[in-house]
Amino acid sequence: MAGLNLLSWREKAREEKKKQFFTLVGVSAALATVAVFGAHQFMLSSIENQEQRNQFLATEIAALDKQIKEIEKLDTTRQALLDRMQIIEDLQSTRPAIVHLFDEMVNALPKGMYLLSLKQEATKVQLEGKAESYARVSSYMNRLDASPWLSSSNLNIISTKQEAKDADILLRDFKLDVTQLLRQGNDTEETATPAKAKAKQGGGS
Repeated sequence: MAGLNLLSWREKAREEKKKQFFTLVGVSAALATVAVFGAHQFMLSSIENQEQRNQFLATEIAALDKQIKEIEKLDTTRQALLDRMQIIEDLQSTRPAIVHLFDEMVNALPKGMYLLSLKQEATKVQLEGKAESYARVSSYMNRLDASPWLSSSNLNIISTKQEAKDADILLRDFKLDVTQLLRQGNDTEETATPAKAKAKQGGGS
């Protein structure tokens, strides 16, 4: 037993351990490589899926924006149509008032005066004319105020001017405002008829 040589056995055992070590290192490196590659592929797949989702969302958002713009155009068109309808309704409801306005202006006009111009802005009517006396202008204003279609007459300017050379008649230039009372189109003529008759009777006096 004292002469047994263990060197060769120890050498073989050392070589075997080296092989096992390198084998483990290779397997570990291979597993690490596979894990890193798998993680990399997973990240690439996740990124690709997210990009597809983002693209889908961008497409849907673009479609919604287009629909919103179309809805806004429809709302604009709808509002324009409603405005036109309102204008037409207003014209239809106030159409009789225009006729009554001119009727009242003429019927309430007393003798000895006449109108030169008539201008209307909204419900405000501006009148210019000539009269033989202040009393006739005052009478005209009273008749306008008595009308169911007019109110709040207001005298702005009145001045005296000789109509022509060597003429005995001095005419008064006057400017006055009066407010038109707007009534609905379903008002009957019966409301204005008594006032017309009264104005005609007054105009004949």
